[in-house]
Amino acid sequence: MSATAKLTLALSIAVTGGTMFYVHYKQSYDRDKLHEGVLRDIERQQRRKVENLYTLQKQIDLTKELRKVASENE
Repeated sequence: MSATAKLTLALSIAVTGGTMFYVHYKQSYDRDKLHEGVLRDIERQQRRKVENLYTLQKQIDLTKELRKVASENE
């Protein structure tokens, strides 16, 4: 086998190995980023739920107060 053929083979193997490494690394990176997005969505939903419960409780308290005032005026 000539030196040129050996160099070409070695270069082909190196490029192929590098490409495979990059593809696997990029796939793992993308998967991690997608998972972080899911976690952020869950956190956002929980925060909204707490805010909604707080607003609901304020509305309930206000309704009680208004009924109390209305019954006093009758």
